[in-house]
Amino acid sequence: MAVNCKVSFGVIAAFVLVFASFMPAVQGHGHEGLAPAPAPTSDGTAIDQGIAYGLMLLALVLTYLIHSFDAPLSV
Repeated sequence: MAVNCKVSFGVIAAFVLVFASFMPAVQGHGHEGLAPAPAPTSDGTAIDQGIAYGLMLLALVLTYLIHSFDAPLSV
C-alpha cells in the first residue's frame, strides 16, 4: 500500500497556507488598554534543581563506569 507523498505534501501545504492566512484574524482586538503580563521571575530554585539533576546524572554515570570496570570479564 503506497502513499503518494506529493499529494500528501500538497494537501498539508494548502492547509498550512489557509491556516496562516486566517491567523491574524484570530488575534484579540479591544484589549489595547490592558497592560501586558509581567515577565516571569526566577528565585533560583529551578537553577538549583537543574544543577542537582546534573550532579545526580554524573554520579549515576560514574557509578556505572566504576562498576563496569570493576566487574570480572568471565564468559
